[in-house]
Amino acid sequence: METKTQVVDALATVLPDIQKVDIESKIERPKDTTKGDYAFPAFFLAKQLHQAPQQIAQDLLAKIDQTGFEKIEVVGPYLNFFLDKVTVGASILDEIISDPVNYGSSNVGEGGNVTIDMSSPNIAKPMSMGHLRSTVIGNALANILKKVNYNPIKINHLGDWGTQFGKLMTAYKMWGSEAEVKADPINTLQKYYVRFHQEAETNPELDEDARAWFKKLEDGDPEAMHLWEWFREESLQLFMKIYDLLDVHFDSFNGEAFYNDKMDEVIELLESKHLLQESKGAEIVDLEKYNLNPALIKKSDGATLYITRDLAAAIYRQRTYNFVQSLYVVGNEQQNHFKQLKAVLKEMGYDWSDNIHHIPFGLITEGGRKLSTRKGHIILLEEVLDDAMQLAKKQIAEKNPTLANADKVAEQVGVGAVVFHDLKNERLNSFDFDLEEVVRFEGETGPYVQYARARSLSILRKAGNPDLTNVDKKISDPNAWEVIKALGNYGDIVQKAAKDYEPSVIAKYTLQLAKDFNQYYAHSKILVEDNEKLARLALVKAVSDVLESGLALLGVQAPNEM
Repeated sequence: METKTQVVDALATVLPDIQKVDIESKIERPKDTTKGDYAFPAFFLAKQLHQAPQQIAQDLLAKIDQTGFEKIEVVGPYLNFFLDKVTVGASILDEIISDPVNYGSSNVGEGGNVTIDMSSPNIAKPMSMGHLRSTVIGNALANILKKVNYNPIKINHLGDWGTQFGKLMTAYKMWGSEAEVKADPINTLQKYYVRFHQEAETNPELDEDARAWFKKLEDGDPEAMHLWEWFREESLQLFMKIYDLLDVHFDSFNGEAFYNDKMDEVIELLESKHLLQESKGAEIVDLEKYNLNPALIKKSDGATLYITRDLAAAIYRQRTYNFVQSLYVVGNEQQNHFKQLKAVLKEMGYDWSDNIHHIPFGLITEGGRKLSTRKGHIILLEEVLDDAMQLAKKQIAEKNPTLANADKVAEQVGVGAVVFHDLKNERLNSFDFDLEEVVRFEGETGPYVQYARARSLSILRKAGNPDLTNVDKKISDPNAWEVIKALGNYGDIVQKAAKDYEPSVIAKYTLQLAKDFNQYYAHSKILVEDNEKLARLALVKAVSDVLESGLALLGVQAPNEM
């Protein structure tokens, strides 16, 4: 049982006129643990009860059932609750060990569908560090929402349409070779694309050729369609290599091209609701009442725009998945676009637009600057992951030279380090990326948390991996309480992360739990033969289970040995 629930239940019996949810929202955790495990301020009852808060606190103390508490004290207007650490601790450990997989789960989402638009790289361009954030934040949110019983649907809205394909086709027809593309698809296509832009500066006819090729593609010309499908397929294969490394899987790869035949209906709907207005030859939706610039739906040459496609996608997703929430994990700079998207859908009479949420995030920088390599190009995500694995391998070789399957562990540690480092930062913050720092085994890193879990398993192996299901789990050692209290808060933490769409809440929690456990390990002899040895091992097992669960929510694997 979540330890806070015990306090809420005790107060609810003596405050029958107040909703449990209101009581819970007022309960605080004192920073100074000598003031109790939880505190309840009586201020907010003063108006209702026409009494001084101090007096209310005293009256509540007289009525409250103190079973299950070490003591309850009144300090000024506060009721301070001290839990019966031994009994409560045993019940927390029991709950974890009896069902580690479901510990921390809840039914907040009641099985409702949540679409998550995430990652979304452009075809024929390599995935850069810039794609990391959307991918790992989206994946972690899917895992966290699943834990509170939503049904996440991960959508990779690929950038697989647009004028860049006309440019690529022009470049390929002029300078390309099939063998070259097959040997190294993405880098070759990227090279053609860059060359096109360089040559087009002095030869503007190339732009006309590109427009002509894109028009062919839009008209379904067989050669243009063949090239488009080939470029898309080659790109996807390379992306999948990176997604497999990150252990990220998608439910849909419906990208921009998928909505080509779905935009006419959007225009018709807007016209039927008299929402389209002409402005300088273009067609717009006026959003003045939302304090937003007009949404440009159709350019003067009749071409539709990005927002038209996103309107089609939103309507398609609602019809297909009947979502209770629809999340777009897209950089901070797109804030205005999503405000416009929601406002246009609202104007169309779709109240479900209230359930669309833009999940913005900050930039990754290097040395305080936006990421770029020395040549002024992007930093490739695949290279960063490879470098991280090599660094992890080097450290593992120094620490544990005889480790079996060291390569697999180096992958789990290296990739996990990059993912964890991204997610421990609050998503709206930009942060500086330094690979050496990220893959360290000490400090606030993913490997530090992974190592704490591996250590817990090593202790259990030394003890012969006893069955801890039905053992007495009462621990009198006061050093254990901080760890047990942290374990008891896990469900609360998961719900907060889900409510705020904030994976860093989980990452920070796992760091703190790992620290608390290492502190406990430093001060208490776990394997000493006495009547609490099995209870201490139950604590170690519970730590291992919860750290593994927390890391899994972030999309980070937990090696059994390091």
